[in-house]
Amino acid sequence: MASREETKTVIQKLHALSGSAEIVRKAAARELARRDPLDANELLNEVILLARGGWEPATCVLSAFVTALGREAASIPYADSMRRMAEVQSLESVADLFETAPAHKEFDEGAAAKADAKLLTQSLGHLKQQARLTRDPDLLARLVTASNPAVVRNALLNPRLTEPLVVRMAARRPARPEPLVEIWKSPRWSSRHGVRRALVFNPYLPPEVGVKIVPLLNANDLEELARDASVHPSLREQAERLLAGGPTPGAKN
Repeated sequence: MASREETKTVIQKLHALSGSAEIVRKAAARELARRDPLDANELLNEVILLARGGWEPATCVLSAFVTALGREAASIPYADSMRRMAEVQSLESVADLFETAPAHKEFDEGAAAKADAKLLTQSLGHLKQQARLTRDPDLLARLVTASNPAVVRNALLNPRLTEPLVVRMAARRPARPEPLVEIWKSPRWSSRHGVRRALVFNPYLPPEVGVKIVPLLNANDLEELARDASVHPSLREQAERLLAGGPTPGAKN
């Protein structure tokens, strides 16, 4: 089982890595992959506890671990059995990370497509190119309202995109889940506290993404989330459990 000292060594190794968030995420996935499910769960639990205790290196790498569970699951053996084992181990903070359920609210795919067609009349290829390259802030603001994830994915790469606009994208309601997931997948934007907050409070966000954001929030956000009846019940319950477990660090911007 992963001890506190062993976990600290792993965290320090990841924290010392230079390069992109993707490099750290893949390194976190490798740390989980080389362990059996019980040990991997113990490691995750210790990382969460250390982060909640305010230890900065743990706070910095926690997002790499929780993101790896979603984006690198294919490279983690027995990932599907980790939740079941976490429940057996009574590691609720780890079991929460594997929640799968429909979003609290859903926007009909057909209605979303009709709204796109009315607002955006060009071909998909042209829209993707515009989203990535346009210098026109008004056009960019229209393009980011698309429900097509390919258009949103390209817009998120536009160097003229601003955080306030991404926050509005993340908070937009009604919304299809795919564009919201694209925002979460964006290394450039998913680390921003305002973006994380907008996503997790959006009832159209799939809970399987939301539960990976909740541990990264600060205490004030958790308290607000626990009281918000508009979000999925699993997120409220997760926030309550984290608050009951002790102090949380400030959100990493």
